[in-house]
Amino acid sequence: MPHAFKFFRAGGFDQVRIDTAADLLALKELDQKLWVALSCPVQGIEFDQRSLALIDSDGDGHIRAPELLAAIDWAAARLADPGVLAQGLDGVPLTAIQDDDIGAPLLAAARSLLPEGQSLVSVYAASAAETDFSARALAAWEAAGQAAKPLGDATEAACDATAAVQDKLDDFFVRCRLAAFDARAGEAMNASDEALKSLSGAALSAAHADIAALPLARVGAGAAVPLGAGIDAGANPAWSARIAAFREAAVVPLLGAREALSESDWLALQDQLATFVAWQAARPARLPTEAEAVRDLERLARYVRDLMPLANNFVAFRDFYTRQPGTPMRATFQIGTLYLDGRSAELCVAVNDAAKHAALAGLSRICLVYCDCVRHGDKLSIAAAFTAGDSDQLMVGRNGVFYDRQGRDWNATITKLVEHPISLRQAFWSPYKRLLRLVGEQLQKIAASKAAAVEGKLAEAAIGVGKRVETPPVKPGAPQAAVAAFDVGKFAGIFAAIGLAVGALGTAAAAVVTGLLGLKWWQIPFAIGGLLLLISGPAMALAWFKLRSRNLGPILDANGWAVNARARINIPFGTSLTQLAQLPEGAERALTDPYAEKELPWKTYLAIALLVFVAAGWWTR
Repeated sequence: MPHAFKFFRAGGFDQVRIDTAADLLALKELDQKLWVALSCPVQGIEFDQRSLALIDSDGDGHIRAPELLAAIDWAAARLADPGVLAQGLDGVPLTAIQDDDIGAPLLAAARSLLPEGQSLVSVYAASAAETDFSARALAAWEAAGQAAKPLGDATEAACDATAAVQDKLDDFFVRCRLAAFDARAGEAMNASDEALKSLSGAALSAAHADIAALPLARVGAGAAVPLGAGIDAGANPAWSARIAAFREAAVVPLLGAREALSESDWLALQDQLATFVAWQAARPARLPTEAEAVRDLERLARYVRDLMPLANNFVAFRDFYTRQPGTPMRATFQIGTLYLDGRSAELCVAVNDAAKHAALAGLSRICLVYCDCVRHGDKLSIAAAFTAGDSDQLMVGRNGVFYDRQGRDWNATITKLVEHPISLRQAFWSPYKRLLRLVGEQLQKIAASKAAAVEGKLAEAAIGVGKRVETPPVKPGAPQAAVAAFDVGKFAGIFAAIGLAVGALGTAAAAVVTGLLGLKWWQIPFAIGGLLLLISGPAMALAWFKLRSRNLGPILDANGWAVNARARINIPFGTSLTQLAQLPEGAERALTDPYAEKELPWKTYLAIALLVFVAAGWWTR
């Protein structure tokens, strides 16, 4: 019978419950279209890096669905009791290891590691044992090498120089044997006339490939390889440098100085280096059998501890969507908490390139704040989701503090913003804030222009005074400059325009007040509410649609995840991801501020204004 999976609804979609070992073992039966993610990166998530490296079988830096399933099957094949996969143990119990051909080496390794009276092989004990086995094997190999070095530390250089000419020397002495076997082979084993003629028309150098392909020296029965230096040494010029290095590094130290190398010398030299060559080949690239068993034991201990939590952050996002407010974060992609602007943002992910990440993550419709974090010379870049409050004080350059999952604090500085609606409250007030900001900007512009005009007039006045002082007295009878007359009509027009503007405002205000007074008393609140909705309604409607369509997927996809579902972050859940500053329960609060600015009697002004509007409305009516 197929496994009966259970699902829970979170994030606007169904997610599988992985509560038992049976659920975990049956994941290979679950249609992968129902998996929340099909791939996740090894770096940039909060999970044991050693365990991730073991699961990442191809070492490409990503864990995909087949690799997770293979790790589950590997563990199940070595466990007599797969139920330990769901118990949250920090290792594997001795009694849970399978006692068969596959599990017997692990069981023997576990028994050798466990002190008397203990029955659980922890992850860290197995890891230390593997390191110990590897260190001991390497130490034994290095100790054996002391007797395998006929030239001491220079033996390795002698071997390298010998290896560089070994194939060519073997080729030469085999040719010489053939010449000794049959005289007719003597000339055939040397360079042919055609081969030498083909070189005559080419631009030659000592490294020419066709020259290097010729025999090392003149072939003959019992011939030797010339070892002399210089252009008349008699060896193939393409090999002369390597032969010279071979002579200095191996022949002279091992056989003594000589002008030529015979085949018997060559065999004797190889015999002296054979022990060192065999020792190098025995270097423990593979662990001893005991160490391999301990390594598999460590893998099993890690899988018992980590496979269930990984599945619940991969096949489902249970640790993200079922977190209760106020409890510590547990999702693997949440790397810490950013404290900034009186808020704590708990949905923080690591990023490598903020610009590239924002290009895709912006499609999430979540307000994202990118920060560079620094701690003791270390650097970290994060993207934090702000899902409660407003964005009025979020700006590039502001500083905060980032706490990672280990509790370490980092200095955080905002470097980039991706702006989206944060809350309906922000959307409600946004038209009024924009209006106030626009009015403030216009008033600042008017004040600046007036100040500039006044400064210009003062400068003109100062220049005029200077000119009158410097101008010589006017002679009697000379014509005088006309003085500009005050233009009454111009200023009358200005005053008329100002009066019309004030009158229009008064008329509009009177019309609003008259309309309100024409309503019944219980209709007035509805009218005011309708007016507010008329102003704030469009912004709130747009924000509502965006807030309902917030999606976690693009944020994770930009980090290399393959999110396979529309992981929504609705308004209530999003609000829980960003905590606003609140006074602790039972705290006392003093409302008197000794440094508060003196308040204007705006209540009195407002009452007078209301009376004026009411009187104007009554008079108009």
